[in-house]
Amino acid sequence: MRNFILTLFLVVARLVCFAQQLPQYSQYYYNLSTVNPGYVTNKQDIVSLGALYRQQWQGIDGSPRTLNGFASVPLNKKMEISINYVNDQIGSEIKVVNQLANVDYAYVVDLTKDIHLSMGVKVGLTNFNVTTKSADPLNDDFFNNQKRSTDFNLGAGLFLFTDNLYFGVSTPNFISNTLRSNDGITFSEVQSHLFGVAGYIFEISDDVKLKPSVLVRYTSDTPLSYDLSLNTLLLNRFELGVSYRNQDAVVGLAAFNITPSLKIGYAYDVTTSDLNLTSQGSHEFILLYDFDLLGLKKNYASPRFY
Repeated sequence: MRNFILTLFLVVARLVCFAQQLPQYSQYYYNLSTVNPGYVTNKQDIVSLGALYRQQWQGIDGSPRTLNGFASVPLNKKMEISINYVNDQIGSEIKVVNQLANVDYAYVVDLTKDIHLSMGVKVGLTNFNVTTKSADPLNDDFFNNQKRSTDFNLGAGLFLFTDNLYFGVSTPNFISNTLRSNDGITFSEVQSHLFGVAGYIFEISDDVKLKPSVLVRYTSDTPLSYDLSLNTLLLNRFELGVSYRNQDAVVGLAAFNITPSLKIGYAYDVTTSDLNLTSQGSHEFILLYDFDLLGLKKNYASPRFY
């Protein structure tokens, strides 16, 4: 039993260690900079702020909880920076905490009048920490040592976009990281990941827009993971959507613009993996706010929708 618990913990913690740089959200499209440093809001003189909270696998003790705070700041028509802070936590008796702080810089090149290419780089730090409520819960040497690692992170991405189309490829973490205890025991290694994102906006009418989109994740020695989403924007104010994450969940999503500058959103994941026997699903909340620095918000009455 002891070996089973230890093995289970190491597997789950390894997955969470990946997530310290590659967070998984159902409402990822509101903050694509988490996976692609080249993403830009393309809204000059408008600072976009956001906060997201995710409670995963409700009903399971010690299930993952994620908090993400972020901001996008256009410097001019060509340059934009994004700031992201992520706090991931999982576990109860054995608690794993990942903290990530990144800054992205993106530069936009006009390929044609309507087609633009943004090139971005990501730099930051990741902190991974394991704590236990008791000094030695499994009577294992690993848990008698300090479990903490702080590492440098570097990533890059390309983001091609028009008013109705976007496509991007990126690797948010070039550098592999390893966590070791004080006596040199290797705990887990974070490998480089490759992301692909794409979406297209169909303007059904002046009041209805339809956006199919996809997010693909890949790393060596692990199965390909992807999200397929379909979102609808109504009256430039209401959003409804559905998403499928392979071997994981089916997601329902809704968002509402309270004012032209303030938006709230909610997503509920119905677990489709074996965890559905004990999980009551996952809840995700998001709050978005735009600071209109120069009174230009009226120029974005019809949002870009990505």
